[in-house]
Amino acid sequence: VQLQASGGGLVQAGGSLRLSCTATGRTPSKYSMGWFRQPAGKEREFVAATTWNGGITDYADFAKGRFTISRDTAENTVYLQMNSLKPEDTAVYVCAGDNAATLPPRGYNYDDYGRGTLVTVSS
Repeated sequence: VQLQASGGGLVQAGGSLRLSCTATGRTPSKYSMGWFRQPAGKEREFVAATTWNGGITDYADFAKGRFTISRDTAENTVYLQMNSLKPEDTAVYVCAGDNAATLPPRGYNYDDYGRGTLVTVSS
């Protein structure tokens, strides 16, 4: 499975961005997908995840109320709508996928990771 993320860019604080990630190749029928981020010089951290059908979602505390994860199962695409962005949201956002019918735990090592897309929020 290959994951290609897009949608990153430069935005002012308070603005919005929508990230997209499409899975191609031999994508399992039950494929949970999520987003992680890695600020410069810091560890990668969980942002949000959704099950294969979008029925269950999970968010990191900093993402609740500001970010929304959704997916188009027909297109094997997951989205991350990010609103009210803050400078501390600046990071490389990485899409991940896992051959799992249930939602992986936040610290779980997913099967697949994409290359990431840079989000920069200016103050």
